[in-house]
Amino acid sequence: MTASFGPSYVRAIAPYIAGKPISEVAREFGLDEASIVKLASNENPLGMPESAQRAMAQAIADLGRYPDSNGFELKAALAARYGVPAEWITLGNGSNDILELAAHAFVEKGQAVVFSEYSFAVYALATQGVGARAIVVPAVHYGHDLDAMLAAIDDDTRLVFVANPNNPTGTFVDGPTLEAFLGKVPRHVVVVLDEAYTEYLSADKRYNSIDWVRRYPNLLVSRTFSKAFGLAGLRIGFAIAQRGLTDLLNRLRQPFNVNTLAQAAAIAALNDSAFLEQSAALNAQGYKLLTEAFDKLGLEYVPSEGNFVLVRVGGDDEAGARVNLALLKQAVIVRPVGNYGLPQWLRITIGLPEENGAFLAALEKTLAEPAAA
Repeated sequence: MTASFGPSYVRAIAPYIAGKPISEVAREFGLDEASIVKLASNENPLGMPESAQRAMAQAIADLGRYPDSNGFELKAALAARYGVPAEWITLGNGSNDILELAAHAFVEKGQAVVFSEYSFAVYALATQGVGARAIVVPAVHYGHDLDAMLAAIDDDTRLVFVANPNNPTGTFVDGPTLEAFLGKVPRHVVVVLDEAYTEYLSADKRYNSIDWVRRYPNLLVSRTFSKAFGLAGLRIGFAIAQRGLTDLLNRLRQPFNVNTLAQAAAIAALNDSAFLEQSAALNAQGYKLLTEAFDKLGLEYVPSEGNFVLVRVGGDDEAGARVNLALLKQAVIVRPVGNYGLPQWLRITIGLPEENGAFLAALEKTLAEPAAA
């Protein structure tokens, strides 16, 4: 008999599947890496800001030593930016680290975690990883139904994940609606507000979640430097919450979980407002191009407030996989979302103008072929 190691709830986890890297697609399909367009992982198409590159170059001399485990300078920069005590900040190896820390810190085995259908896959993984019970609330128009999520909270619920904007659908909950929800959540239930894409919001949709942290001791706001800030490869995120929550996160957080280069780059990127403005403007232009093209092609898509668009590419449950494969053969990487229960759809990261154009040309060619009908 083969031995089974680890708890059954860990063995039941389906590992997270990341977007295909360019090198893998080049090997698989015999393509030149330079010809491949990657629009799969919601990365900033502008790459890393020059300010962050310069900061990293200066930090290289210190790589023989451990990083600052407490992240003093980065926390000071974040505290100054958001007007909170440094003790309210937790640094993570990407915001993914923050999400998993939250599950480990606030939920015991057998207790419940509430999140929405079609929300970030890591919520389910983090829940399974601590042996908790997932309460998955059906989505409305591919987004969060906060009233239903509130009603789903039971006596054993300890954590609620809310993504705003949501990945992979791009849906958005306006500030007043979200604030009203927070006011009704029981105080013993922690709400993780995942704002990985908040920098892409237009001015008329912005709200101040940091003010809510001051009012709600059970609120944790999670953000990342991987998207608009362009630091995906450095893996750095952070959380803002009152001391009662951050104290528990820091008891579990791995020492030195954010490396020296990431800390230096994050400080520079945080203060590079010109890069952020350029990123947001480029994203808005690309969104307009893609959605207008989808309209012309007669394709359904979900209006998005992130740096990606979810588009339906066929009427059968093989459509997403079929069109994705056809695009890969044409050197275009996008993200199939069948694992989210959306087999007819693809998620497209908004890229540079030429990348968006290459994708649209490949998509139009694919959809014109009889097999893709």
